[in-house]
Amino acid sequence: MKLSYSPHFLRSYRKVSRVVQQAFDKQSALLLQNLYHPSLRAKKYGGAGNLWQGRVNDSWRFYFTVEGDTYCLHEIRAHPKK
Repeated sequence: MKLSYSPHFLRSYRKVSRVVQQAFDKQSALLLQNLYHPSLRAKKYGGAGNLWQGRVNDSWRFYFTVEGDTYCLHEIRAHPKK
């Protein structure tokens, strides 16, 4: 598997703190190893479709789709319930 970053994701990533960036970098490495790694808490997001949510830390999440052998990253943002 590999990662692909949307322009929107890259803009969002540049706006978050360095601490959140480092946490995401760690989590994205785990994603490449195992979508179901317990630290990621990856799950389908919403009712239908191919959108997934992964955990950066307690307060931040990232959103992605799976397209063939690529995780396409679309968004990183504060957790909506925090």
